Amino acid sequence: MTSTFSEQRFTSGDGRSLSARIYGTDPSLPVIVCLAGLTRNARDFHGLSEQLSNNGFRVVAFDSRGRGNSERARDAGEYNLITEAEDVLAGLIALGIAHAGFIGTSRGGLILHFLNSMRPSALKAVVLTDVGPEIEPDGLLLIRLYLQTAPRPGTWDEAAELQKSIHGKLFPALSDADWMRHARAIYREDEKGRIVADFDPRIADTLNSITPDAPLPSLWPQFAGFGGMPLMIIRGENSRLLSEKTFKEMGARHPGTELVTVPGQGHAPHLDTGDLPERMAGFFRKAL
Repeated sequence: MTSTFSEQRFTSGDGRSLSARIYGTDPSLPVIVCLAGLTRNARDFHGLSEQLSNNGFRVVAFDSRGRGNSERARDAGEYNLITEAEDVLAGLIALGIAHAGFIGTSRGGLILHFLNSMRPSALKAVVLTDVGPEIEPDGLLLIRLYLQTAPRPGTWDEAAELQKSIHGKLFPALSDADWMRHARAIYREDEKGRIVADFDPRIADTLNSITPDAPLPSLWPQFAGFGGMPLMIIRGENSRLLSEKTFKEMGARHPGTELVTVPGQGHAPHLDTGDLPERMAGFFRKAL
């Protein structure tokens, strides 16, 4: 059975029109909420959401403001973790979700650190994907370079090949079909039929202050807030953003955490590949 999704719009506290994809219609099922990375959107989770919704869950994947189908910010200063966590809270209230399991990839995982501080009762179980309380500056600099220099593809085949040429060395496990799905998730066609990145370009400016000598503030105090809840941490074997040292330290600070290393992938692992959907379904089945 193949799941379908619907789009539901809601309004943020400061009046932005935001979007969520809903997979599954049975309100009695446990809910899993998905939050994507810096410039990514709900389409990142499509394959995973299909599989989870066919295995006893209702899945909600948010487009953060300025990404996908959500309205862009009026002021670039709105692109910050606190505001984006508040947007998630607004979405949960609009959808009538009191608590859920959460999957946060990259920036989505950082948002969860703050969301848990704001509304700890909302988070019943958490999967952090290739992100932690310490982020490697070199990894952020690579992301910034990519966002500033990546050429615009002319066709969908070019888009998939471009992504493979840029990231392929860190993702040898991915097939050509995976790269096409990846391209379809991060690009869209504009009103003139051109293939463009599906996010507000001003979001990339949030990385302008990053330097090798100025690491981001640690979020270990916020990470401590996940104590006592079921926690899974997924790291790409070739990740340049989440170091193996931090990955292991996260597990050590929360005994019982399920640590998963994804071979042949970097930042961030594709969650619809290999046995990841099955592992996450099993994790949430026990936790929710």
